Amino acid sequence: MTKLEKILKLLISAYGDRTPARRLAPVDELVLTILSQNTSDVNSRRAFKSLTDTFGGWDKVAHAPGARIAETIQAGGLAEVKTRYIRGALQYLEKEAAGYDLRFLKGMEPGAARAWLMRLPGVGMKTASCVLLFSLDMPAFPVDTHVLRVARRLGLVGPKVTADSAHLEMERLVRPEDTYRCHVLMIEHGRKTCRARNPLCGSCTIGRLCPSYNKLKA
Repeated sequence: MTKLEKILKLLISAYGDRTPARRLAPVDELVLTILSQNTSDVNSRRAFKSLTDTFGGWDKVAHAPGARIAETIQAGGLAEVKTRYIRGALQYLEKEAAGYDLRFLKGMEPGAARAWLMRLPGVGMKTASCVLLFSLDMPAFPVDTHVLRVARRLGLVGPKVTADSAHLEMERLVRPEDTYRCHVLMIEHGRKTCRARNPLCGSCTIGRLCPSYNKLKA
């Protein structure tokens, strides 16, 4: 059993197993993930609901006035920037993806599918990986601030590894079938225990596997 497999087993024991709770259409996931950038899940979901309730279809969003879109997604923050990203991405998909159907990505290798998505405005490594994992059930491993912090402290990636590089390193470490649960549980662990400030090392279920344990506990 690899170190990561041992860590995952302990995380499941601590927090319970995790299986996908939702499967949005890929374009829905794309827009929701763009809205989630630099804001909370609650705010991004509120903005997403407002957007879909107001316009009723991505074709209408793609050609709506920017000011109207921005007004609709204010709850998600950075409304003007996200408006440019969302409208630009949708207009690109309208031309290149048979409307707004991204299911063709399922037939590609994860790296190629992610590279295709990263052509879109506002879509970086994390956003593309979220679409592949959450909507298309592909073994792409999104790395946010929680995952990166936990992975660095556990020594799964180097202390100076960037978030983009960590995506690829984590994908090499995790078994494809464990990608979703590992991603979600590392986020949960980062929020509840392995916090950026004052981590709860004394109650950490994976402390014995963590090279940072003694330093942080002190």
